[in-house]
Amino acid sequence: MASPTTAKRKLVLKMSVSLDGFVAGPNGEADWIFRSSGGEDSTAWLLDTLGGAGVHIMGSRSYHDMAAFWPYSDMPIAAPMNDIPKLIFSRRGIEHGPQAGKTTAALAEAKARNAQRHGATPTEAILKSWTEPAVARGELVEEVRRLKEQPGNYILAHGGARFARSLVAAGLIDEYRLAVHPVALGRGQPLFSELSSPVDLRLVNTISFASGTLAVVYRPA
Repeated sequence: MASPTTAKRKLVLKMSVSLDGFVAGPNGEADWIFRSSGGEDSTAWLLDTLGGAGVHIMGSRSYHDMAAFWPYSDMPIAAPMNDIPKLIFSRRGIEHGPQAGKTTAALAEAKARNAQRHGATPTEAILKSWTEPAVARGELVEEVRRLKEQPGNYILAHGGARFARSLVAAGLIDEYRLAVHPVALGRGQPLFSELSSPVDLRLVNTISFASGTLAVVYRPA
């Protein structure tokens, strides 16, 4: 009698996307995301996505931006962002200091928004989760495949744009959870530009939010 096979963890990519397919402006601008975010319905959807993850994975640029923001945020989604383990993909490891701390337009916008709130004082455990994350230095495909073999809830990828494009091009994404915002940028950083051939996707779910943003969930067909 054959032994049952163990299901692999899936890799979920969560990204905000403009109506014309960009995940950021030409220089990383993300102010357009915040103009149609933050409602109770979209926050609930985001909390559900974050809360179901077993690990957050991201590139080094996104890591530095998030590490400078989430420990000090009192937004509802700060808890799962801070509490769930992180894995940073960087061949050179994590660099700290002024160069690593340069903020992108996305982080500047996030900081401005958070400054309007009271903010939060992080615990030692929260700070440690960001200052001492696990680091994957190996080849992307092998590192992700190894991660999928480990037990636990799904792997949630956050980006940024270059890291997300690499995951997409390598065929590693098992589920796309995209927040499509009601804006056309005209130019910017696309998500699917490095595909070597078309990829057919199957629509799993759609949710329309009061802000005009549409959450769509796709899986490879």
